[in-house]
Amino acid sequence: MRGLLQSWQSWALLSAGFAALTAIFAKVGIEAVGSDFATFIRTMVILLVLSGVLIATGQWQPLSSVSGRTYLFLVPSGLATGGSWLCYFRALKLGDAAQVAPIDKLSVVLVAVFGVVFLGERLSGPNWLGIVLIAAGAILVAFRG
Repeated sequence: MRGLLQSWQSWALLSAGFAALTAIFAKVGIEAVGSDFATFIRTMVILLVLSGVLIATGQWQPLSSVSGRTYLFLVPSGLATGGSWLCYFRALKLGDAAQVAPIDKLSVVLVAVFGVVFLGERLSGPNWLGIVLIAAGAILVAFRG
């Protein structure tokens, strides 16, 4: 079990599972409330839970201990996360979860492309094939024919 908790693959699979539950719970939860307000409630829950985790595990640190470079990248990352959540909840309010989630997961394709363009990461032929298949799969799952 300890080995599983040290594996990025295990954490990534857990992330995928929680993301799937997010879509299902959110779709039901936003039926009688605006999508932006639903995002606000979700954010408050995340802040409370994460604060508890940081305190319980002794990971809390003074904000002054964080470097300017870290803030320079984490602040826009937070803004992008907020934008993503607002758009995601609005899409869930308007569409079916089974259609919205696959289109949202096109972020996997964009991360690969951005990683190559902006971070200098290299992808092999099979990696690119996987990216194309993910894109095609997301579109096919979201398509209502």
